[in-house]
Amino acid sequence: MSERLVRIGGASGAWGDSPTAIPQLLTAEVDYFVMDYLAEVTMSLLARARMKDPKAGFPPDFVKDLAANLPDISSRGIRVVTNAGGVNPAACRDALAAAAADKGLSPKIAIVEGDDMLPHAELLQVEAGSGELPELLTANAYLGALPIRAALEAGADIVITGRCADSALALGVLMHEFGWSEDDFNRMAAGSLVGHVLECGPQATGGIHTDWDKVPGWENIGYPIAACAEDGSFTLSKPPATGGLITPGVVAEQVLYEIGDPSAYLLPDVAADFSNVMIEQTGPDEVQVSGARGRAPTPTYKVSATWLDGYRAVATISIVGPEAAKKAYRTGEALVARGRAILARNGFEDFSFTHAEALGAESAYPPGQRNEATREAVLRLVVAHKDRRALDLFSKEIGSIGISFAPGTTGIMGGRPRATPLIRLLTAFVDKAKLPAPVVTVDGRSFEVAVPEGEAPAPLYRADGEVAQPDVGETVKVPLRMLAFARSGDKGNSSNIAIIARKPEYLPFIRREVTTDRMLAHFEGLVVGPGERFEAPGIHAINFLLQDALGGGGIASPRIDPQGKAFGQMALEMTVDVPRDLVKDA
Repeated sequence: MSERLVRIGGASGAWGDSPTAIPQLLTAEVDYFVMDYLAEVTMSLLARARMKDPKAGFPPDFVKDLAANLPDISSRGIRVVTNAGGVNPAACRDALAAAAADKGLSPKIAIVEGDDMLPHAELLQVEAGSGELPELLTANAYLGALPIRAALEAGADIVITGRCADSALALGVLMHEFGWSEDDFNRMAAGSLVGHVLECGPQATGGIHTDWDKVPGWENIGYPIAACAEDGSFTLSKPPATGGLITPGVVAEQVLYEIGDPSAYLLPDVAADFSNVMIEQTGPDEVQVSGARGRAPTPTYKVSATWLDGYRAVATISIVGPEAAKKAYRTGEALVARGRAILARNGFEDFSFTHAEALGAESAYPPGQRNEATREAVLRLVVAHKDRRALDLFSKEIGSIGISFAPGTTGIMGGRPRATPLIRLLTAFVDKAKLPAPVVTVDGRSFEVAVPEGEAPAPLYRADGEVAQPDVGETVKVPLRMLAFARSGDKGNSSNIAIIARKPEYLPFIRREVTTDRMLAHFEGLVVGPGERFEAPGIHAINFLLQDALGGGGIASPRIDPQGKAFGQMALEMTVDVPRDLVKDA
C-alpha cells in the first residue's frame, strides 16, 4: 500500500504574480493551493488603501484570479489557504463570497484575525538600537499555523488570514491533514520548510536561478507542487509540460532565501533548523527534501511595523553621449543645489536626504567596483523632505534640465516627479502571553485559538566546519561563480547572501576563501553594519547576514536595489584561489 501524500501547489508567490498559476496547477494532481501575497512593504500599501476605502485593504487580484477558477477548484475539492486578507480579512472574505455567488457557488470561507498590533502598541518591544516607537501606520504580528489548522478543522474550503508567517500557510494544512501536534517540533519545522520553499512560487522551479541560461521555458515557468509525507519529507515537482527547472541547486537557493542563521530560523510555531536539510534529485524536474529539525518556538511574535517619515520624490532623466554618467551625476548635483536655494528662499528646511544614481553605469555596485564608461545613462535622483509642499516646489524645476544642463539630455522619464509618502519599516516583538488569542470566524461563528507561550531560546553551538588548508600543488584564481550558486534577499535593512557549493568537494575551499571579512570588504560602500556567517552543511552552503546593508530597506531605501536582490550575483564575481585540479573539469 502506497504512503499517503498531501499535494500542495504554490499558486501565488507575491502580490502581482501571474494569474496563469492557478489554471496551470489545475492540470496537475493537487489537494490544496497556498497563496502568498504579503511582504513588509505590501502591508503599508494596503493600509493606505483601507484609509481611503474601508472595503479595501487586500490585494484585489486574489479575488479576481481565484473567482475565475472557482468552479474547477470547487468541483475538484481543492482547498485554498492564503494571507490575501492583508489588513482587512473580513472585506476580502465578503468580496470573494460575492464573486463566488455570481458563479452560483457558496464556498465556506474562514478568516483569521488578531495580527493587528496597533491596539496593543504599548506592548511592542523595539529591537535593539531602534529607539522609541514613532507614531505607527501599521503594526502586524506574524501569526502562526494553529488558527489555520483550526479553520480547516471547522470545515473551511478557503482560509483567509491577515499577516502570518508565509511558511504557516502550508504548515497549517499539514497539521490538519496528518494530525501533527504543536509540540512535535521536528514535524513543525518540516512543514515550515514546505511553506518556505513554496512561498515564492516559481523561485522554487528555476525563477531567478544563478544559472538562468539553463532554465528553459520562462514564458510558461511551472509553479511548484510539494507532495508531502507524514514524516515531513516532501517531493517537489511542477505541472507537466511547463517550463522551469527543479534541481538541488535551484531548491537550495530557495531554502536559504531571506533567512539568517539556518540552524535557528525563528518562526511563530517553531525554531526551525534547516542547516542539515538534504535535497536529492529523484527524477527529471523532481527532488526530495528532508532533514528539517526543530525546537520550541520563542515566547514572542515578530511584528513588522511601518511609520511615515515625510515624503520623497524621484526624478529619472535620460542622458546620451560621451561621459553620460559624469553628466548624470553633475546634473543631479546641480538640481539638488538649485532645489536647496529654492527651499531656503521659501522658508523651508533643507532636504531630509538626497541620493543620485546613474543607471547604466553600474551605480548599484559598491563604489570601488563601478565602471562608468557608458554612452547612455539614466539619472535617478531621490530627494526627501518632511513637507510635501517643498517637494512640489522642487518638482517644478525639473523641466529646466533640457536647456540648462548637460548636452545629450533626452528626456524626463515619467514627467515631473510627484511627492509620495516615505514609509519606513520597523521590527518589534510582542509577548504572545500578553495578547488576546487569534480569532477564527467561519459560518458566522467566531472562536479563539489558544497559542502556546513558547520558550526562551537556548544557546546554540555552531560548529565552524572543515576549513581547507593551503594546497601545496598549483593553484588558480577563478570566479566564485565557477564553484557556487548564490541567492540574496532582504530582512528589513539587512541582506542575506547564500553561497551554495556546486559540488560538495568545493565547500571547504569556499569556506576558506569567502570569509565574513572578505564579504564585507567586497560590499564596502554599500554595507555599513557588521556581518556574520552561518553554516548549512546539509546543502553544502554558507549563509551571510549583512547588517545595515540596504539604505533603509524596502520602500524607504533610495537605491535601485532596495532589497539586495543583486547582492548574490555581485558576490559571485569575487575571485577565489583553489587547486587547479579541483576545477579542471568544472
